[in-house]
Order: sequence, then structure tokens, then C-alpha cells
Amino acid sequence: MSASKSEPHPDPSGRPPDQRPKVAAILPAYNEAERIGGVLRAVVASRLVDDVIVVDDCSTDRTAEVAGQFDRVRVVRLPRNLGKGGAMSAGVSSTDAELLVFVDADLVGFQTHHLDAIITPVLRGECDMCVGVFRGGRFWSDTAQWISPYISGQRALWRRIFEAVPMMPELRMGAEVALNTAARRQKAVVRRVILHGVSNTFKEHKMGLVKGAAARARMYSEIGRAMVRIRRRYPRRVWRRKGV
Repeated sequence: MSASKSEPHPDPSGRPPDQRPKVAAILPAYNEAERIGGVLRAVVASRLVDDVIVVDDCSTDRTAEVAGQFDRVRVVRLPRNLGKGGAMSAGVSSTDAELLVFVDADLVGFQTHHLDAIITPVLRGECDMCVGVFRGGRFWSDTAQWISPYISGQRALWRRIFEAVPMMPELRMGAEVALNTAARRQKAVVRRVILHGVSNTFKEHKMGLVKGAAARARMYSEIGRAMVRIRRRYPRRVWRRKGV
């Protein structure tokens, strides 16, 4: 685990359990009918989560139908593909939860205790954003997060951090980069927790070698472009005007 030296913002979870902040788990999903069920079983079993939202990013498979079979799950269906940032924004707009938890829909090995491990440090006031990092899962997932541990789709954070991010609905695969920037400029406390045995499903496995490799290249390209756009379009003074 690692955390900033800053002090965390006041945490409302010091109130009685029935008055703790509302927690929403949001799963952006595109063509994840084969994988989302296992992730949702872990999410709906958590006693810390009040609202479970799957945002179907205009899938062409049965993602929405599979998600809709679970009790407690609300499905938001987008009429066109917006990419991850747009799907995350749609999920946030559909809930009034104060604490937001984002979970990828293609995880392997994800269990309820992994989800609770991401949420608990924020609820306890130990940090303002908690990022889950893969270890002990598939080699390439572990390797990617050794290189860039904060570019992870598994995270819990206060709503104010998300809402301070400019142009989030316009971002596709650069959403995590924008959240990291927002947290840093808010001087938020950020912690990492290890998610043992959890991995993403490779794009090459989902789509085949050639299409998967092309999709992976597009993903990293979109992350890079998002980093440049955020820095150029919203210099530090603009983030300050937005309260960051």
C-alpha cells in the first residue's frame, strides 16, 4: 500500500452504520456478456454497496440482458458507444451516491472481499481514493500494473473528485488518467490495495489475436491522447476554477 502524506478529508462514515454515505458500484461494459456475470456475483454480495449500476455502452451482444438477471442491478443502456469515460459519466449521473466504486466488467478471479478491500479505506477516512492493483493473477495483467499501477479500473473515490474532472464524458480510455490528475490537484490522499489473484481478460482473448492487438493499440493511443488533451485544454488555473 502507498498513500500521500496529505491528511484525508473529513469522512462521513464516522456516523452510525445506517447513516454512512451511500455507495454505488458502477460497471462500464461493452460486449461483456460472457464475463460480466462472474463480476456481478461478487459485487451484489457486498454489504457495503447500496446501488449497483451496469452501463451497457451500446453492446452488440447480450451484456444488458445478462446484467438485468441480477437482483439489485440497474442497467443503463447507451444508444451509442461513448467509450469508458462516457459510460462512467452516465453511471454517475444515474445515482446520487456520495462514494463511487468503479469495477471493470471483464475481471477474472474477482471476489467480494476484493471489492470490500477497495471501499473500506475510503469509508474509514484513511484515504480519499483507493485504487486496486492486480498481483498474482495473469502475467500480462500483473506486468501492466507493475508499470502503471494507477491506471486501474478498480477504484473507490468520493463523488467530488469525479465531478471535478473536466471533459470526462468526452474521454474514452483516458478516464483513469483524468481521475488521477483530479485527485493529485485536490491534494487527495490516494492509497493502493493489492487484489491478489485478479486479472483483466486480454483483448486478444476476447477478439482474437489480430483484432485484439489492434484494440489494445487503440486503447494505449487513447490514453496518451487523453493525457495530452487534459494538460493542453485544462491547465492548472482551469482546474482551480473548477474547485480542484
